[in-house]
Amino acid sequence: MKALVLSIGALLLTGCTQLGLGVANLPAKFSDIRIVRDVAFGPEPWQRLDIYRPDAEGEYPVLVFFYGGRWTDGSKAMYPFVGEAFASQGYVTVIAEYRKYPEVRFPAFVQDGAQALAWVHDHIAPYGGNAERLYLAGHSAGAHIASLLVADAQYLAVYGKQPSIVRAFAGLAGPYDFVPDEDDLMDMFGPPDRYPQMQTTTFIDGTEPPMLLLWGEADTLVYRRNIDLLAAKVRTEGGQVEAHTYDGMDHVGILSSLTWFMRDRRPVFDDMLRFFERH
Repeated sequence: MKALVLSIGALLLTGCTQLGLGVANLPAKFSDIRIVRDVAFGPEPWQRLDIYRPDAEGEYPVLVFFYGGRWTDGSKAMYPFVGEAFASQGYVTVIAEYRKYPEVRFPAFVQDGAQALAWVHDHIAPYGGNAERLYLAGHSAGAHIASLLVADAQYLAVYGKQPSIVRAFAGLAGPYDFVPDEDDLMDMFGPPDRYPQMQTTTFIDGTEPPMLLLWGEADTLVYRRNIDLLAAKVRTEGGQVEAHTYDGMDHVGILSSLTWFMRDRRPVFDDMLRFFERH
């Protein structure tokens, strides 16, 4: 069984994405959690989100999760394992779509995230969610989107809301403070005088919800400076932040820590749950 678990984990970690995701998402197909797919948070066909909720009736805390994919790839359909993981622990979990480059450029995908988050705050009660206990998380580009939603108030202000609607934010391997150095990224976020607007550190003033910044020390895609600079800025401004690093874990590995075959073997999932519980 141990060899099987490690082999399955290796599939997800070494690029066999479809097979690895298929295995990772198996529990969501057989779990007792309830799944409501393709709920509209806007009038456009792509403005859809999936809601994962505990089976028992009740009023539960809410987690909104934004997936990664370099702002160019990904789909909510890839992430039932995230929804199942947190729903099984008593969270109504929401995974929303957002537009991607080259269809759109920054800040469109952050604006999409704000619209989805505002919708959840207003409409999650019929799905068993308590909007007063709303948490936010994301991986990679999704962590970047989520971090800007809690740091730069302009996005939620469009919907008459403030970052304070979020109790706490957890980011996995987020690129919070970087300078684009590849052609598509420069086009996505440029021109250069606009780069500060996409750096989360630009907007930190200490009033943000508590932050949990997680990063794997084997990550070669998003460098450690991102969590170090963001954590330092939050502390300087008197805000609340925790930063955890994990030995031997890479950019995909930190996300696969949320799968059923890795949750008990790595501390990432438990670290997130304990952080949300403290807030």
